Amino acid sequence: MSVSGQGGDAAPDAVPDAVGGLEQLLLDPTRLTIVALVSATTWCEFAFVRDHARLSDSALSKQLTTLGNADLVEIRKGHVGKRPRTWVRATTAGRERLRAHLATLQQIADRAEYAAGARPDADAPPPHTG
Repeated sequence: MSVSGQGGDAAPDAVPDAVGGLEQLLLDPTRLTIVALVSATTWCEFAFVRDHARLSDSALSKQLTTLGNADLVEIRKGHVGKRPRTWVRATTAGRERLRAHLATLQQIADRAEYAAGARPDADAPPPHTG
């Protein structure tokens, strides 16, 4: 595979093809935000996640259902006194999948940086046609 897309300048083995390691559900910025937030804590109250992710109750509920069905987060419901509460945390698999996703994004960034650095004309204006 060519870094420049024009043959001859193959990428080094040190920067693997990373795209296959992306977690499809985490390509959505809202879901990435939620999983990253709950991965940094033990259990979070629903309202904490809602406020930090800047979502409505219904939007967060829908996203949590999607993430829960994919085993990225765990949801617990209960009461504090007479008030219903919902708590959320990342599953062990969710934390691992987030770490792998972030590592893949970093590999993509590293590959792009390498490709730009390998081309002495990377900052040159496009060729004039006409």
